Order: sequence, then C-alpha cells, then structure tokens
Amino acid sequence: MNRPVALARNDYRHFLSITTRWMDNDVYGHVNNVVYYSYFDTVVNEYLIRAGALDVEHGETIGLVVETQCNYFAPLVFPERVEAGLRVARLGSSSVRYEVGLFREGESTPAAQGHFVHVYVDRETRRPVSALPQALRAALAPLSVPESVPASVPESGTPG
Repeated sequence: MNRPVALARNDYRHFLSITTRWMDNDVYGHVNNVVYYSYFDTVVNEYLIRAGALDVEHGETIGLVVETQCNYFAPLVFPERVEAGLRVARLGSSSVRYEVGLFREGESTPAAQGHFVHVYVDRETRRPVSALPQALRAALAPLSVPESVPASVPESGTPG
C-alpha cells in the first residue's frame, strides 16, 4: 500500500481561515474525520460565492459531489484555527476536481489533504451541463494547477 505525499502550503492558490468549534471534537479529543469534509465544502463554496460563480438560491447550474477522499497526517483540535488551502487540479467540460489542504495556522505542511469532484448539473433536470458556465470557468482559472497523478510513496516495510 502506498501512502500519500503531503503537498506544501505554496501548492495551493486560495486560503480561508476556519475556526474550529467545540462540537467539532470527538470523544478522542480531536476534530472528527467527518468535519474535515465540512471544511472542504466550506472553502470551495466560500470561494465560488465570493467570486460570483455560485448562486445557491437561484443559479441554473449547481455542483453535485460525485467523489471525495481525505488523507490524514496529524490531528486538528479545538480551539485551533485551520487554514484551508484550495486549488483546482482538473477542469473538465462539466466537472471540476478541487483539492484542499487543511493546515494548522501558520504551518507549512497540512494536517490533512484531500479532494472532491463536482459534476455541474442543471438545477431542475439534474443532468450534467454540456459546458461549465463562463463565470465559473473564469473564477476557477486562477486556482488551476497542471494536472498530475497524486504522489505517493510505498509505506516502509511493505513491498513497493
């Protein structure tokens, strides 16, 4: 089995500071794994709304999550500030692969990183759009990085 390689802070194009909440912690004393996905969703949608590319109430096109993954490197705990880094790894005709790194405030390596893929669909029919709206493409262009295969290294003690 291969383990993922953590990306550096400077691999991300946009950051959002997120304050952890008391309720984010679980009985083990760290932020529960499901909350990390909430942070992913928050940084993506905050960016899209502020960039004018997402109208959650009236927009004709909406993004549906069809794939998601998270790799954990170190625990986050309340009360910490999380700096969520965002980049776009793939911009397709109707889909986008967002990659997110979650960093403790001021740290250069992520506590976790992952991705999710949105397929953009017509709000009413829920069928994929033939092309991403121009406003969305324009908003995502500054976040785009060259496509690459996610890096991983063999875990020690296991055959590569």
